[in-house]
Amino acid sequence: MPFLSSADELAVVQAIQQAEKKTSGEVRVHIEKKCPKKDPIKRATSLFQKLGMHKTELRNGVIVYVATEDHLLAIWGDEGIHTKVGQEFWESTLVTLQADFKEGNIKNGLVKALLDIGGKLQQHFPYQHDDENELDDSISYG
Repeated sequence: MPFLSSADELAVVQAIQQAEKKTSGEVRVHIEKKCPKKDPIKRATSLFQKLGMHKTELRNGVIVYVATEDHLLAIWGDEGIHTKVGQEFWESTLVTLQADFKEGNIKNGLVKALLDIGGKLQQHFPYQHDDENELDDSISYG
């Protein structure tokens, strides 16, 4: 059974698009079965670079990382957004996401986390008329 059904995957992609609609920020979700070296933060930062998320003009990209079989999660925000929201925001969003996952609310947990992240991005990096979608909105898989 896949981690996300195709309907759930569509809902997550729509949440990414909604999160990005009113901000210049960029959000990605990356899902894989196992986390190399069992360090989700290191893996998230590595994927962040690999996916080119560090190349956003305002350094306001955010990745939500999920290792399904290892039950590991991470959220990593680039320096532009991190300096605005601080570590406490990432940690509280992660705690909520973990609680949703433990209850089996995978799709809803991801959607809620993405919309919370989008709200912070909108607050600190509001959409400008000339903003471009700098990164693909699809879920990446490893």
